[in-house]
Order: sequence, then structure tokens, then C-alpha cells
Amino acid sequence: MRDAVGDDVGPWPADEPGFWRQVVERLGTAVLVLDTAGRVIAANPAAERLLGRTAAAMRGADAHDLLHRDADGNKVPRDRCPLLHALAEGQGARGEGGTYLRGDGRLLAVSWSASPLTEDGSVQGMALLFTDATGDRRVHRERTARTRALEDLNERLSLVAEITDVLGQTLETDEALARLVRLLVPRLADWAAVDLRTGSGEVHRVTVTGPEGRDAGFQGRSVLGAEGAGEGEDSPLGRALTGGESVLQDRVAAVTPAAAHPPLVALHSGFLAAVGARSAITVPLGARDRITGALTVVRTDPAHPFDEDDLAAVSDVGRRVGVVIDNTRRYGRQRAVAEAMQRNLLAPLPQHGHLRLAARYQPAPAGSQVGGDWYDAFILKDGALALVIGDVVGHDLTAAAGMAQLHGILRSLAWDHTGPPGAVVDRLDAAMPVITTVPLATLILARVEGDPDTGPWTLRWTSAGHPPPLLLSPDGTACFLEAGQGLLLGTGSVGDADRPDATHPLKPGSTLLLYTDGLVETPGSDLDTGLDRLLRHALTLVHEPLDRLCGKVLAHLPPGSTDDVALLALRVPPP
Repeated sequence: MRDAVGDDVGPWPADEPGFWRQVVERLGTAVLVLDTAGRVIAANPAAERLLGRTAAAMRGADAHDLLHRDADGNKVPRDRCPLLHALAEGQGARGEGGTYLRGDGRLLAVSWSASPLTEDGSVQGMALLFTDATGDRRVHRERTARTRALEDLNERLSLVAEITDVLGQTLETDEALARLVRLLVPRLADWAAVDLRTGSGEVHRVTVTGPEGRDAGFQGRSVLGAEGAGEGEDSPLGRALTGGESVLQDRVAAVTPAAAHPPLVALHSGFLAAVGARSAITVPLGARDRITGALTVVRTDPAHPFDEDDLAAVSDVGRRVGVVIDNTRRYGRQRAVAEAMQRNLLAPLPQHGHLRLAARYQPAPAGSQVGGDWYDAFILKDGALALVIGDVVGHDLTAAAGMAQLHGILRSLAWDHTGPPGAVVDRLDAAMPVITTVPLATLILARVEGDPDTGPWTLRWTSAGHPPPLLLSPDGTACFLEAGQGLLLGTGSVGDADRPDATHPLKPGSTLLLYTDGLVETPGSDLDTGLDRLLRHALTLVHEPLDRLCGKVLAHLPPGSTDDVALLALRVPPP
């Protein structure tokens, strides 16, 4: 043999008899040699050590039947053996995660590689090299377990964050709880139920949700609470409601018939039995000193029970939901007070000759805050009829209180004033920061002048940044009265300029509509669209009785409205 420059270097060791046998025997990697039928014809010492079998014991045995097993130690069907497929096709192959049976009965995880042995182009057998992959598999299992744990933790944290965000978008208890269970099922649980305490000492199951929204017939039930009944405190539901304890039932035991339990226990155990619960978590809603109810979540798969990490996540959800419920109940009480205040301040409409008046006040839809809208109508000292429509900026009890302040002050300023409405509103604007808590408000003050029985009638008005009045004529025409527009109340006067006034004749049979912006402004729609919608709809009602006209105008509000509405209508008698 020659080197790179052509000199003789002597015989190559691989040409010596027995060289490759010595290499294989000294190789640290296990090697088996198989014939074309898959029988063992040779094994090196590394294979003997790894398999716990001697070469003599293995020689002539079918390698697949002798060694190949699944992860549970069962024989693998021959048609599922990749090594036999490679041998039959005379091709190389490799694999990860196979399992071989050692001579002592232990299972060995292996990684393997097979290469065909050929002579003159004909496959004579297969050389199989394999290594112990037990450590690799353990590392893989540990890595997989850590990854799954991180994914589960991330999912729990994401769920809690999403619940917090979604619940913060509503101030209605029922809507908040409906959103809660829709998030929990099926992402965390197969079933979810919420029980709330009532003022009468009962526990009311307000919502139940399962697969495809089913409620299993348990929603709407009420039972006497543990504190009232004196029994049931030891049940998971009783412990959550009375002690503020979070309870994990990782294995739900069989329950006795519900009739044998106190009512609170029957409510809980009957629910678990009805839905086929295999594990459950019950947590209080709120903190220990302010528990408003309890949340129960259920899983029906015995292979996937709740664990301590789930308990911690659901307990966190319970605390957050309890705060939301407490806030919505406080808001509900405030809203009721504000609505009552508004309705009580909306005085009865006066009778003024043949002029006809009608009005409506509609609170904001459920889930929205109460506003400061109001209307008023009263007879002035000089015999003119005063009309008022207004809206205090804000959506809370403060806005309602501010509306009450403006209502009283405006009546006092206007009652004996015979001049134009703009002068009255200027005085109100000057007084507002001194004797009220109102920061900003819109307003229309109008006078209907003329003999209340015979007319003719004239409308004189001023607007402090308020939507324009709508005048409907009996001949089927209509127009917005855009004149008389001035600044909002609370923005301050501009120089010495007086607030503008405007006048317009009121023809016999005409109808005047004063309204707040909730009638024409809705989310996703601009003001011009709302005004056009009001004009076209009101024209179809021009010959309706005034009360019916008001009712139908409000009924035509588009979905999505989030504001309260005040509406004041005047009809001039026909000729």
C-alpha cells in the first residue's frame, strides 16, 4: 500500500485475519448480528453485558421474540417491528425509545441502528447496534413533566387574568357570574356552579353550567343555609360558606340518597352525583370577613382529577369574584337610590289650556350606570309654559344629586323672569360653581308663549350645548331647531356676550320633542345617524296620541344603548 506520495507503507491491519472480529469484541457499543430470518448469529461482549444474556444463550434465537417488548413488557406484534421491516427490505433503519427484555426480566430502553450485511449485492443479514437510553428517557420524561407543569401554570394564570378582565367589564351580578362559568367550562372544569347567600339566610344556586351549557336541573334552587339550619357546616359547601375554607375533593366518594342529608349537604352532594363528578373543588367567593357565596367546579374524568395547584387557582378566582359581586351589589343599591331620586324629582306635568304634554324617563339598561338626565315643565308667573330638558355630566349618584340641584335652582330663577330664556341660563351658569357640585351640564330652557287655549303660540328657547329640539308638523314635515345654541353649563362665560336665544312659531297640530342624548347616541354610531333615525321614525308617529308617540319613540331605541333617556313632548291643539 502506498502513502500520499506513493511510498510503500507495509500491510494495512484491516487486511489481517480476525481484525474486524477483534474490533467488534472490543467495541463499547452493543452489537448483534442477525441472519435474514432475524435469528441471532453473533453478539459482542457489550451486548451480553447490556442484555444480561450470554452470546451462547442468544445464538439461534429469534431476536424479535426474545428481546422486543412494549413499555409495559408485552410482546410487540411482528408487523409492528421496524427492525423486521428493515430486514425484509434489506435497508438500514434506526429508532429511539424501543424496549428490550433483559435476561433478568428488567426492561431496557434502547436507541438502535441497523445496517444490512451484503455480499455480491445480496443481503446476508443485519448488524444491529444499540445503546442504553434509559437515562435519556428519564430525562425526557422529566423535561416533559416540567414543560407540562409550566404550560398548566401558564394556562391557570392566563385564565385568572382573563376572568379578572372580563368580570371588570360589567356591574351586573348575574352577567358577571354568567361570564365566569363560561370561562371556567370547559377550560378548567366540566361543570361549574355558583351559590349565593341571600338576605333571608338562604343559599340560592344562581347558575350552573356544564357541557354545551347544560344545567342538570340544579339552577335556581334555594335551600336554608348552614347557619340558619344549624347543619351542613361540615360539607364542602358549608365549609366554604361559613368558614371561608377552600375544599379539594380529589376523589369524590359515593354519596347516600339526598333525602338522608340536611338541605345544604343535599344540594351539594346531589349535584356531584347528578353530573358524575370524580373530583371537585369548592371555594368561597370573597374574603373570610365578607363571603357572598361559593363556587364549585367539577371534573368527570377519573384520569385527570383536580390537584393542589388547581385548588390554589380556583381559590384565587373565588377571591376575585367575591370582590366583583360585592361591588355589583353596592352598585345596585346606589343605582336604585339614584333612580328613585330621579323619578321623585320628575314632577307631574301641568295642565295648561289645550296644550298637551307627555314625558318619559328610561333608566340605562342593566349593566350601565345611572345618569343625570331630567325633564321639567311648569307654568311661569306671567302665564307662559316653561319646558326644560337637561343632562348632568357623569354616571353615578353624584350626577343624580347634581341634577336635583340644577332642577331646584332653575325653577327658582325662571319662575318670575319674563325676559328671554338665555338670561335665566346665564344666571344659572354663573351660580352653578358656587352653589352646586355639578362640573358640566347640557340644557334647553324654553318658553311657550301665547294664549293656552287659543294661541297663537311661539316657542322661545336657548340651548346650552344640548341636542336640538325636533318639531313635527301635521303635514308630514319635520325639522330640527338648530338655532339658539350656546356653550355647555360650566365652561365659563365668553367675554360679555349674552347667551343666544331663538324663536319659532308653533303651528296648530304640531308636536315638539325635547330629549337627551341617550335617545340619539349609541356606541358604534355617529350623532347625525342617530338624529336622522329619530326624525324618520318620529314622522311615522306624528298622528299618534302623544303618550303612545313617546312610548314608541323609546321602544325604537337601537340595541347597545348604554345611557338613560329623558323625553318631553308638547302638542299644540289642531285648528
